[in-house]
Amino acid sequence: MTVNDFLNTWHEAAMTTAGLFWMALWAFGFGYLISSMIQVFVTRERMKRTMGQGGPKSVGLGTFFGFISSSCSFAALATTRSLFAKGAGFMASLAFLLASTNLVIELGIIIAVFLGWQFVVGEYAGGVLLILITWALVRLTGGFGLIDKARARAREAEGADEDGDVPDWKDRMTSREGWRKVAQRYVMEWGMVWKDVTVGFTVAGIIAAFVPRAFFETLFIGAGEQDPAFWQVLLQAIVGPVAAFFTFIGSMGNIPLAAVLYSNGVAFAGIMAFIFSDLVVLPVLRIQAKYYGWPMALFIAGVFLVALVATALIMHYAFAGFGLLPDASAVQSVTDREFFAVDYTLFLNLAFLALSAVFLIWKAKTAGFGDPVGNGATEKVLFGLASAAYAWLAGGLIMAPLLTG
Repeated sequence: MTVNDFLNTWHEAAMTTAGLFWMALWAFGFGYLISSMIQVFVTRERMKRTMGQGGPKSVGLGTFFGFISSSCSFAALATTRSLFAKGAGFMASLAFLLASTNLVIELGIIIAVFLGWQFVVGEYAGGVLLILITWALVRLTGGFGLIDKARARAREAEGADEDGDVPDWKDRMTSREGWRKVAQRYVMEWGMVWKDVTVGFTVAGIIAAFVPRAFFETLFIGAGEQDPAFWQVLLQAIVGPVAAFFTFIGSMGNIPLAAVLYSNGVAFAGIMAFIFSDLVVLPVLRIQAKYYGWPMALFIAGVFLVALVATALIMHYAFAGFGLLPDASAVQSVTDREFFAVDYTLFLNLAFLALSAVFLIWKAKTAGFGDPVGNGATEKVLFGLASAAYAWLAGGLIMAPLLTG
């Protein structure tokens, strides 16, 4: 590759990243608005009182409350620890964790934007199946006797209850204070994911522009084939979590990368396993170990890994049985898409940019901002990577065209 070729590809990668984010901006805003409203108007205390210790009702309520409490993986981990430490059943807590990171409104919208309706159905139906398989595995193993020790450790790490005495949800919805908290939560949601999203979209653009299709066909055996054999689909479903483990990007940042994998012929099962893998990445494993100890953290990761691979395979062959598998060969390459046009995306983005600006100013005046870097080594690493990503994007969008011109 000549210098001029590199500069052109660099510009293409940066434009792809910017275009992917532009496509998804309104979806992020809409999802976080709904999520913020639910989190403000339905309190954690109400969830803790309702979930109970065990049984189908407890797991069902854990799933429901996880769905309405959708958040990034790291926030979901903290809430799950709180619920478990305060007395919620172990499986109900895991159901909450899985639902709050997979059965989420904003994730479904982003998947629809980048991948299509089959993947949205796969995400939600697969999310429920993922919880059921996890429940079966936990019951089969009994947690290997680790649950009581893990609860004791979680209680040591758990601070005071944040909710206390709070107004009824109807009073919150009709009060200025309630909507101020929605604005604050909305900004906090962006604050929790901006580093993951920045790195994820930048990596997706780089891979789409620089990595040839042959690489994906080597990594994901059977990629690009019209009818891969079962063992090839199984290997892709296993490689998906491995790829997610080393990217360590949250589920929201992984969706554009999933779109790149899909456009390069990776099977439905491989894509779904990749998307489901946000709770088996290294940073999550480390946090689980801090909360519950390494034995329980490894147990949870192992159960999740088996469950997500099984779920991805079941969803793949269920769709195949009904003739609903999406045709990857008909998918337009990510780098060939026209991202910027005068269409509904433009007007929706402008609307949510205006809303975001109002919420941002409101939070700045009433609560201020925390540390943009975040606490912990993982957050510092992500901040460094996000900063490098912005430098890369600025160079690709501005400097590369000047140098080639």
